[in-house]
Amino acid sequence: MTPPPLDLSRPTPRGRHPSATPSSRVRFAHPSERLFAWLLDTHDVAWEYEPVEFVLAWSADGAPTSGFRPDFWLPAHQCFVELTTADQRLVTRKNAKIRRLRELYSEISLLVVYQRDFLALLSANGLEFSATSAA
Repeated sequence: MTPPPLDLSRPTPRGRHPSATPSSRVRFAHPSERLFAWLLDTHDVAWEYEPVEFVLAWSADGAPTSGFRPDFWLPAHQCFVELTTADQRLVTRKNAKIRRLRELYSEISLLVVYQRDFLALLSANGLEFSATSAA
């Protein structure tokens, strides 16, 4: 059975306190990740934070030299999500890793959420975001 499409435009009618959500129990690398996890919790979308790292390059002796760890795994949707809310000079480097991931692991479903999309998602949920560091 295919899960319904991921729709974060309308919160579920639940009055759960933020401290009782899974997002309150995880140490995130960036505030945008915590906010995204909270949105997923609010919409009852199950998620895992950085559950796997994909090797992107190996040394001559076969040891991993580069990897990529997507921010979220959405099990019901069989999809990884990568938040890219950083400024353009940092996004370029991340995009190169994403291209390499898609070359090596074509079977992987990866949704990349860029800053404008993230801000639109927040706005649709009545939220704002002002952090400027990389994610």
